[in-house]
Formats: sequence, structure tokens, C-alpha cells
Amino acid sequence: MRIVMGAQNCGFGPASELVAVSRHLPGHERVFVGDGVTAVFARRNPDAFDDVHDTSGMPGTAGAEVTDDLLRGSDHVVSVMDAELVFRAVVARRPVTMVDSLFSFWRLARPLDRIRDLCATLPRSGYPAADRHLAGLTPHERIVAAHLLATHSVVQNFPGVTERAAELAAPGTGHEIHRTGSIIDVAGLRDVVARPAEPEYDLLVNVGGFKNFLLDFDVNNDYLRLLHRWIPDLLRDWPRFRRVLVCGGPFGEGRERTYTVAGGRADCRFLRQRELLRVAAGTADHLLAPGLTALHESIALGRLPLAMHEQHYAHVFTMRALDGTLFGRGGGRFADVVPSHSLPEDDFAGTAALVELAGRVREDDGLYARFRRTFNERIEHYVSLTPPQRQEGVEELGKLLDGEPVHSVLTDLLGTSRAA
Repeated sequence: MRIVMGAQNCGFGPASELVAVSRHLPGHERVFVGDGVTAVFARRNPDAFDDVHDTSGMPGTAGAEVTDDLLRGSDHVVSVMDAELVFRAVVARRPVTMVDSLFSFWRLARPLDRIRDLCATLPRSGYPAADRHLAGLTPHERIVAAHLLATHSVVQNFPGVTERAAELAAPGTGHEIHRTGSIIDVAGLRDVVARPAEPEYDLLVNVGGFKNFLLDFDVNNDYLRLLHRWIPDLLRDWPRFRRVLVCGGPFGEGRERTYTVAGGRADCRFLRQRELLRVAAGTADHLLAPGLTALHESIALGRLPLAMHEQHYAHVFTMRALDGTLFGRGGGRFADVVPSHSLPEDDFAGTAALVELAGRVREDDGLYARFRRTFNERIEHYVSLTPPQRQEGVEELGKLLDGEPVHSVLTDLLGTSRAA
């Protein structure tokens, strides 16, 4: 079966989940298509695909034409939270599976039945007509519409997923939501556990892909600039962390950087996914931008990370949903620094507010001193946790986020599609 695959161009979460999904399907021809940070991740993990089509920088409609041509020649389409790819697959009359790790996150500005009606009347004459038909939907609503239009919906378990799944798969709708546990590279994790490496670092700081609909490495990058101000102080404040790896998308493609301060060293680099898993497995202490995929990987490795301050609104959602856990209670938050700061309850506006707040903290010496002090307090509590306490924290998250193995769900669904 020839499977065309793509992911939402928003940080490394969707891209890493796509790589994990692809590695669960080795018996098929797996063709990646996409651009931006998602294509960067795919190129860094080429063993996960049989063919990679990077449409970044293609003039005019060339990228869309490449995508549509690939879809027409496919047997099945897999999209990780990329609504447009689902819509194009539907117009091309190809079976499509929508995979989603943030299923309970999407906010609706209009009744679900209205979105359902729009999906039922979607024109199939071409993507432009379908896109115009759905033009009134918000970005979050478009993802929900993609679930309603997809042949199959596969969603990662999280607080709120059960309720959202019941709403979408109400009696008489004919729609079924397939819930799974972690959407991660299980084979890579098994290999890491089976062949442990000697610890190379004292601390891993995983900032994720960073790029999304607003954030970029050179634009709206106040969080990154704050990070660069703080890393030398991390080395000054924590002599126990002599060897630090700061890993993520902002440090790829010629953006590597090294800090040597107070006898410590911090290397800022971008690693391939399985190399990062090996470092995470061998590093006892781990600071993490609170993305769900990286959190699931840490749980699978038996590592309890410390959440860093929120980069975007989805991180706020995640930390609120996990607030009752040891991980959720212990994580760093900008509310520690500016308790009175009002955050809009909106993906774009909330993210923009976090960008502005990160800039204020970086530029204002008083706010920065409070950021440094309160984060040190969080780190101090984290490193004081005993191994049994950390294990309890890992098990607590594992029980909350558990579900059917994603490879079993995908195998069953693709087998059903092939039979159909």
C-alpha cells in the first residue's frame, strides 16, 4: 500500500508523531510531503520514510500541485493534525486517517452540528471549492471538521478526550473515534532501553521544535532570546550541571551554539529523534518544553522531567490539564514571574501574550531576576525528589495517559481500508 503522509506545520510535536506512525508501518511505501519545520524534521529522520517531498519555497501553487499529484497516486493518506491534507485527500477521494494528540484542545466558536452540516455538504469538485466552503471556520474548527471528514480518526488519550470523542461520535453520526496511548517511536525506545549508553550529559534541556503559526527562530522569538540570556546563569547557579545539552529546532541548520561559563558547558544542538531518545535515556535530569510527545517519550523511558515555562497556548492547556499530577504541580510557569498577567483564552492571542511576556521578562532586570529565582526554586525541588518519588510521578502520568497501542489501531484500520 502506498501511503502519503504529512503533519501540521507547528513545532516538532506533530512531525515527531508522524515519524512514529510511519515507523509503525514498515510494510508499506511511506511517502512524506510537507514544508517548513515539519519537512526539516522529516529530512533529519529520513529512515522513517521511503520518499521525502519537501515543498518548502516552491513558487506559487507548485507545492499544492505536488501534494495533489501524490494524493491521487496514493492508496491511503495519513495526516497528523494537518486539516488541509485531509481536505485535499477527501477531494481526491482517497481514504484518509486523521491522527491527533491534542484532540481535547480544539476550541469551537460555533455549535458542532453546524460544522457537521458544512462537512456533509462539502463540494468535492476541487480543493479551492472545498476551502471556500469551510472558509468561515476557525483553525481549531477546521481540525474538528477534518476529523468528521476523515475515513478514520485516531486520537491520543488525554484529559477531556473521552468527552470530546463521545460528542463527535454521537449515535447516528456514523463516526468512530479510535483512542490510543502514546503516539511515539516504540521501536526506537526499545532499542535505547536494550542498549543503554553511558551518560554524556548532566542535564538535558529539550525546547522542542518551537516554530508554529506565530513563533519563529528570528520572528516572535522572545522566548528563545530569554533562553539565551538564562543558559549562562543556569551554569552559574547549578555547578552540579557541568555538561548540559540544550536541544531543539532552533539549534539546527547552522544555528548551533556553545556556552562555557563558570567551569560548565552548554551545547545547543539539534539531534535526530532516536539520538535524542538515547540522550534522554542516559540523562537523569531533564527540563522539557511541555509538549505531549516529548512528555510521552520521557514517561516511556521512566524519566520524570521538569516542565519549562510555556512557549505557546497549547503548553498552558497541557499544564492546566495535568495540574493535579506531580509533573503538573512542579513545572515552571510565567505565572510564577508575573502572577497578575492576564492570558487570553485563545490559541493565537494567548500565544502572542506569552511572546510579549517573555520579552518583558528578558528586558526587565527585575522581572528577569524573579524569573531566575523562581525557576531555580522549581529546579531545586525537582532535583531533591528521590528515585521512588520520581517513579511515582512517572507511573501517575502513565496511568492517566494510557491507551491501546497505536500500532495495533493503525494495523487494524489500514487492514480495513485495504479490504474496502
